[in-house]
Amino acid sequence: MSIITFITIFAALLVLATIGTGVYFIYKDAKADQPRLKKFLRVNLCGFIPAMAAALIMFAPTAVAAATGDASATGFGYLGAALSTGLACVGAGYAVGVVGSAALGAVSENEKILGKTLIYVGLAEGVAIYGLIISIMIIGSL
Repeated sequence: MSIITFITIFAALLVLATIGTGVYFIYKDAKADQPRLKKFLRVNLCGFIPAMAAALIMFAPTAVAAATGDASATGFGYLGAALSTGLACVGAGYAVGVVGSAALGAVSENEKILGKTLIYVGLAEGVAIYGLIISIMIIGSL
């Protein structure tokens, strides 16, 4: 059995275990067993997320190689471009959420600082643009 098959089966079993546990706790009163439910989901996520990351690392170059014809440099280049854009956008979204909520609180106390808070929100949005620029540079060098 190859490692890719093992990772796929492991991830599928974790998903089925999560669904089964959710159904079990729905039909049983979940409020009484809430600490057990939280512990089970925490343990499940600690296994599921690394399994999905390993599956992505193993499957992505093969899928990109099938689409492009070259697995070594081109596949990892496209993967790097996608990761740079995706992770930069996730980080920018989180930053805009935190900065935006703080800015709303500050503006509600003092309306004169609206311009300053907009600058901070714009700086947080700039992270996504930097990720997009990096991915364009990576794709341009392929």
